Amino acid sequence: MQIIVLNTDLIPIAILESYESFIWTDRYNQCGDFEIYTPIAHGILDIIKQDYYLVNSESEHAMIIEKLLITSDTETGKHLTATGRSLESILTRRIVWGTRTLRGNFQNAIETLLNENIISPSKTTRRIPNFIFEASDDPIITSLTIDAQYTGDELYEIIYKACTERNIGFKVTLNDNNQFVFKLYAGVDRSYEQSVNPYVIFSPSFDNIINSNYIESKSAFKNVTLIGGEGEGSARVYSSVGDVSGLNRREIFTDAKSVSSEVDGVTLEYSEYNELLCEKGRETLSENLEIISFEGQVETSMMFKYGEDFFNGDIVQIANEYGHETKSRIIEIVISENEEGYSVYPTFETVQEGE
Repeated sequence: MQIIVLNTDLIPIAILESYESFIWTDRYNQCGDFEIYTPIAHGILDIIKQDYYLVNSESEHAMIIEKLLITSDTETGKHLTATGRSLESILTRRIVWGTRTLRGNFQNAIETLLNENIISPSKTTRRIPNFIFEASDDPIITSLTIDAQYTGDELYEIIYKACTERNIGFKVTLNDNNQFVFKLYAGVDRSYEQSVNPYVIFSPSFDNIINSNYIESKSAFKNVTLIGGEGEGSARVYSSVGDVSGLNRREIFTDAKSVSSEVDGVTLEYSEYNELLCEKGRETLSENLEIISFEGQVETSMMFKYGEDFFNGDIVQIANEYGHETKSRIIEIVISENEEGYSVYPTFETVQEGE
């Protein structure tokens, strides 16, 4: 893997050739991150600086250097640890400036948020000149809708929660014109439950799983939420999402007092306001899902190659030696390199019913 360092003007200034370990993680609908651990050799501090960028030949993503740690030890010498996050973290630098109600097409709504707060905001100091939006023509994306209201919310949190709820991904990548390109995307189904795309299977039967960890957890799982809207005491407006009974019912409260029934001087109908509350409730439930995940070190140089046969966000067939077999989405790819060699570690998340 080749790591190129770019300065704050996105101009390549060096190739990082020497390090003891490097971990690079790409995620489907969250920020990725990286960590470099390297001896402090001559000139290293001139190229590894805060706000500089890293580009990896094995990934479409780029990272922003955010933190530097210098350690000194009489036995091991002086070392630099550099960490940071991928370009999606740029979204954490902006909030919704005021109150914004979004209705209708989901992709158009996300573009509106980016236009108003990053690409062409009315307050010019908020603009990021080289940030653009690239529309997806994938029917999975274009068919989505939204009915939500935000006041002062961070853009990253809005988009992360909205995409997680809808099982889609988002990314910010660099194009050849050094522009930050935002795009929504959905992984490709390569499981046994479809017949359009070639299957991708990770299983001991195919000798392409080296080791694995299977995790099931319901400790944070919630399936019903009571949503509290505007008003005080007995005058407060409430709604709910979820309809499960008995011991299987797991409740949580969603405080949506910031959601207003008045938009641009017009009072919403009850049904319209109720849908805004329900959107907040669905966001809450999407953050409290049952966890079923499968972490594995897989063989990616022979049968199925990452970046050729499968990509981050794809749905693949997964199995382990204990009989757990299901279709699972790849939610992150960890690429690492150290003295032991080069490795790729996907993390799989079991696809929920109806996804």
